[in-house]
Amino acid sequence: MLIARRADTRARADFATWKMMAKLNGLSALPPDAQGFLDGYKKLLERMSEDEASEASIAEVYKSYYLEMGGAGNPPDVRSRPAEPKTDNVTAFRRPAPKPKKTAMFGATLFGGTQKRPLPVALIFACLVVVYVGIKFYWR
Repeated sequence: MLIARRADTRARADFATWKMMAKLNGLSALPPDAQGFLDGYKKLLERMSEDEASEASIAEVYKSYYLEMGGAGNPPDVRSRPAEPKTDNVTAFRRPAPKPKKTAMFGATLFGGTQKRPLPVALIFACLVVVYVGIKFYWR
C-alpha cells in the first residue's frame, strides 16, 4: 500500500507538471514517456471532459509508476478520501483589554490626578538661563 500511495502521489504531481509544461510550449523538453502520456491525454480530451481525461491519464501514469517502483500485479485503488468540511479555527482580531492604571500613592494628591505632569518647556528654559547667568557672575 505504501508503494501505491507513493506512486499515486508522484503520478499526480508529474502529470500536473507535464500539463503545465505543455501549456507553456515546453513539450519538447519532456521525456518521451511523458510526451506519450500527454498524447494519450489529448486523445481522451476529444471523447470526455477535462476532469475525466485527467483522471484517466493519471490512472495510466499511476499504473506505470506502480510497476516501476516494484509493485506486483494490478495496482490497488488509492483514491483520496473526500475532503471533510473544514471548520474555521481562526478567531477575529480583538483588541486586548486595557490594563488597569496603577494608582500613585503620593503623586495623586499633589496634582489631583494619577499621572505626573511634565514640566513646561518655558520653566526648564528659565532655569537654564538662571544657571547660565549665575555661572557668568561667579567667574567674574
